[in-house]
Amino acid sequence: MYVHEFERIGKRLFAENLVGGNFGNISIRHNQTGFYIKRTGAYLDIATEPVFVPLEGDVPPEASSEYRVHRDVYRKTPHLAIVHAHPPAAVALSLVLDEIRPEDSEGIMFCPVIPVVSGDPGSQKIADTVSDALIHAKLVIARGHGTFSAGKTLDEAYLLTSLCEHACRVLAIKREFVRE
Repeated sequence: MYVHEFERIGKRLFAENLVGGNFGNISIRHNQTGFYIKRTGAYLDIATEPVFVPLEGDVPPEASSEYRVHRDVYRKTPHLAIVHAHPPAAVALSLVLDEIRPEDSEGIMFCPVIPVVSGDPGSQKIADTVSDALIHAKLVIARGHGTFSAGKTLDEAYLLTSLCEHACRVLAIKREFVRE
């Protein structure tokens, strides 16, 4: 279940250099009992059976190390799908800004403010800060780590990830032209 959807989105993430190696993860809510998430160590662009994680109770050891973030987002929000990636420009800007304000037309239209939150990868703190931010938004950047985007579908979450990286690249290029 969901193997081909995960692979399709994973290939898009790799094609745009939004993830590398076996980094990043994808999940999709499965009714009100839990969600399916990428296996820990699995490559996003290779068809691999995702792991079911219940919203309450024990987590299978083969689930992605970021399961806490996904579980807390699904507990606190109506989002149905999550994409976590490591887009380089977004990660770089998160190291120097507390929020990202896109200036390109698509960024302004779809994500006028992108919050930047803190927390170590895989920790409860990152789960708390990301899930709290995604109550009011569909996209957040964990400082120095990567993006978490959420939506009604994996395609929507993927598009927000791609949009974020594009907006951050535009801002980075602009900074080169407007040096003081």
